[in-house]
Amino acid sequence: MANSNNNQNGRHTIILLQNSPSRATRTFMDYDSIGQAMDGICGLYERKLKEINPSLRNLSYDIADLYNFIDGLTDLSALVYEHSMNAYLPYDRQWIKQKAFHHLKKLATGGGGSR
Repeated sequence: MANSNNNQNGRHTIILLQNSPSRATRTFMDYDSIGQAMDGICGLYERKLKEINPSLRNLSYDIADLYNFIDGLTDLSALVYEHSMNAYLPYDRQWIKQKAFHHLKKLATGGGGSR
């Protein structure tokens, strides 16, 4: 029987992304939970901001900026392990944006995490 506590945490998540139309930019990142995957996507965006603005000490951005970054990727999707099915379920960029929003909102209200 699946453990209901594994709804968000403990669900292995693979992020598939392609930065540009070149197939050579296809890559993946894997995480132990959906929350860690959202941290990873935010980290990608923050690294991009640091590349563009190397002299800035403190980065700040809003959810619209993150959404623009996500929408600017040629491809982005997630595979999330579903314990009850013993399989990975696919999710699209809209799902990732929704999860990123809820994840950042939770962090902003002191809901945990490292950001």
